[in-house]
Amino acid sequence: MNPSLENIKDLSVTVDNADGGSLTVEQALANLESADLGLRFYAAWWLGRFRINEPAAVTALIKALEDEADRTPEGGYPLRRNAARALGKLGDRQAVSPLIKCLDCSDFYVREAAVQSLEMLGDPVCIPALIKLLAVGLQGEQLISQPDLSQPYDAILEALGTLRATEFAPLVKAFLEHPIELVQYSAARAMYQLTQEPVYGERLVKALAGEKLQLRRAVLADLGAIGYLPAADAIAQTLAENSLKLISLKGLLEHQVNHITPSTFSEGAIKVINLMDSLL
Repeated sequence: MNPSLENIKDLSVTVDNADGGSLTVEQALANLESADLGLRFYAAWWLGRFRINEPAAVTALIKALEDEADRTPEGGYPLRRNAARALGKLGDRQAVSPLIKCLDCSDFYVREAAVQSLEMLGDPVCIPALIKLLAVGLQGEQLISQPDLSQPYDAILEALGTLRATEFAPLVKAFLEHPIELVQYSAARAMYQLTQEPVYGERLVKALAGEKLQLRRAVLADLGAIGYLPAADAIAQTLAENSLKLISLKGLLEHQVNHITPSTFSEGAIKVINLMDSLL
């Protein structure tokens, strides 16, 4: 069964899940209203995983963004997190306003999931709300003296880059000096998207030689997201899993293909294809 399942009209359709069982859209929607918190949590994940872009699913997930029942001892909202993640995958922009409201949630991970989904939905109306969160860590256009860790700055920066919030580039640039390397890389990624200046792409290329595998993996994703072609050789030679290098190179290739005529391939595209072939 195709896991995309776009434009489902029959709510009784069954989709195989990862455990070999099955769930229908009708069951998933019913489970979102269940007294069993585990069923509710799984249903929200399932609707996003299989891209169930049905009005009823969108409505139910938006309602779940205000759930109070599924609460951890630490004060987190697991169901809200899954609902926020799912709404980004469904691509329905009526979720934009409810997701913006989630940026005020006390749960860090709900805010992070909301930011990531707002990035996926691509509506620039959310930019002021994202800037408001970003400003928590700033004094003017500089980082505050005591670095703030209260916001998902990496996700916020990446969203601002994707949304092409060019007028806020000076605020994004400040985070190049953040003490957390992942945040620095997200800022470099966003700055390249906002300015197209190679210096920011090269900063990411340099980071591929870092000692920590987790950071190298993150940078591979960043370079693929921005399609920075001069990074192709460095990506192929990075000490990381070939599968991740292939995903990164695929991002470069997609950016190249989007800027050429259908009947031709640029030298850059051909180079990336050859590098991908060498990793298979």
